[in-house]
Amino acid sequence: MNIRPDPDLFFDPSKCFIGGRWIAPAGGDYLAVENPSDGTTIGRIPRGTKADIDAAVAAAQSALDGVWGRTPAAERGRILSRIGMKVLERVDDLARIEALDVGKPLKQARADALALARYMEFYGGAADKVMGETIPYLDGYTVYTLRQPHGVTGHIIPWNYPMQILGRSVGAALCMGNAVVLKPAEEACLTAIAFAQIAQEAGLPDGALNVVPGLGEEAGAALTTHPGVHHISFTGSVSVGQMIQRATAQNIVPLTLELGGKSPQLVFPDADLGAACEAIIWSFCSNAGQICTAGTRALVHADVYDEVVGRLADLVRRVRVGDPMDDATHVGPLASRRGLEKVAAMVERGKKEARLVVGGERVEGLPGYYFQPTIFADVAPSAELFQEEVFGPVLSVTPFRDEDHAVALANDAQYALASNVWTADLRRALRIAEQIDAGTVWCGTSRLGDPHMPLRAAQKSGGSHYRGLVDVFTREKLVAVSLRDEDRGPHWALATERAE
Repeated sequence: MNIRPDPDLFFDPSKCFIGGRWIAPAGGDYLAVENPSDGTTIGRIPRGTKADIDAAVAAAQSALDGVWGRTPAAERGRILSRIGMKVLERVDDLARIEALDVGKPLKQARADALALARYMEFYGGAADKVMGETIPYLDGYTVYTLRQPHGVTGHIIPWNYPMQILGRSVGAALCMGNAVVLKPAEEACLTAIAFAQIAQEAGLPDGALNVVPGLGEEAGAALTTHPGVHHISFTGSVSVGQMIQRATAQNIVPLTLELGGKSPQLVFPDADLGAACEAIIWSFCSNAGQICTAGTRALVHADVYDEVVGRLADLVRRVRVGDPMDDATHVGPLASRRGLEKVAAMVERGKKEARLVVGGERVEGLPGYYFQPTIFADVAPSAELFQEEVFGPVLSVTPFRDEDHAVALANDAQYALASNVWTADLRRALRIAEQIDAGTVWCGTSRLGDPHMPLRAAQKSGGSHYRGLVDVFTREKLVAVSLRDEDRGPHWALATERAE
């Protein structure tokens, strides 16, 4: 059960990280770590419980009451910058660990590790640059706002992009001076645990970051209902997001959600069809389609519909599915057997409601959780494939008549996370960008992201507010000061009334 990418294991995956110490789970139970490339067990992680979450929240609060709470913003920034540098030193290790843990092709896993380093670098520079506002009121008054940390923040991150989502949520929270309790997805804990080791080596004070692996219904539930947690950040499914909303309501805790997506790709006849089709293939196939912003609904103008379907089919047949450790691989396995079974079931139902163009089956000859990149054409807006998130390498293609019809189809979904517009007409692109109900609209490109760019969402995609905008991990305080010696504000002048 060796998960080591090199002979020197620099972290212990079987321990929780609480208060700067590596400790065994309170219940003494563990969860197996499975390699989705072949289904073998490669290690174990703690099965954290309420007792572990209680200890982690207490450690986080102690850090706020102690060293971390007194750390100036500039010093917080220097610590995050050092973490980023140490992540860069471990990029290859982290990439191999991620590939083993979730089946992500090595090149993509390495890009994720570099992104994690970039988030730390960005938030390291932002820590002392978040400022309040002065508000014009009346002569003789000074009114301004402050940005202050929530306190203890709870983070539940998913298994599809563990390093990137850790970077943009945990990094932002630490930047603003919060103390973090992190519960990674049980299917993808290894790089989160490794990050704790790296952060400790970089000088992050004890208790500022705590990592408790475990099941969602145990450790996750304990975190979201804990009265000592002051903000929850969750990225994952709509159904779990709804559960967390109900849980956090008990304590009236602010909640940030990034949930599912069913992003449309609008293709007009004047677009560069070659570039559009290449981007569509990459968007729905990369990371085996396990991406909330994946462009999984191709909406194509009727004049070029058949041509685009043909181009997409030709290109997807060139996508190489296989061992994530092979640099030639484009698509690795899905992260879990459960995920594979869900994709396979949805595809089987899809064969009854749309035209299968290519794919549609599990990959034969490979022992892991592999599924063929799959394209369905003539998908009706009422079809499950059009409306529901598959979270696998599956694309639905639907024709449209004109611009209004395209926008109507794009907005005919319960999700509103991202979208893509392919046209050479800039005016059209900007018109559509205003009309599409989505947190992000990419025009002539696909899935660009950077720490500077906010990630927003609406409807069942949640209320995301990540990346460069760190204010989600602060609370705003209003301060109003009277500078007058007399008449300091509204009152009844009771003290100056003449007694009867």
